Amino acid sequence: MTAPQMWLTVIAMGAVTFLTRLSFILAWGKFELPRAVRLALKYVPTAVLSAIILPELLRPGGGPLDASPFNARWVAGVVAALVAWRTRNTLLTIVTGLLVLWGWSALVHRPG
Repeated sequence: MTAPQMWLTVIAMGAVTFLTRLSFILAWGKFELPRAVRLALKYVPTAVLSAIILPELLRPGGGPLDASPFNARWVAGVVAALVAWRTRNTLLTIVTGLLVLWGWSALVHRPG
């Protein structure tokens, strides 16, 4: 791919993204979404975050499924989820998750 083709591709992708988002902004308030759709949309952020985070916790580096105590990412993720659930404090959740990840990684080594 040549440099002009690459720039054209980037500009076209940006335009498509912009127009897609703009269409929702322009349509907002012009029609009413069904109640079931509005309720379902409340779960989209949770579903997207889960789809991004869980594979990296359970399959670090794209390896095999690992939900053992030797997987520091999994342990830190579970602890962070519990902290988030109990405190609803984002900063505390992030700091706790990172400290557990670093500490657990230093303490627990994979067998073999």
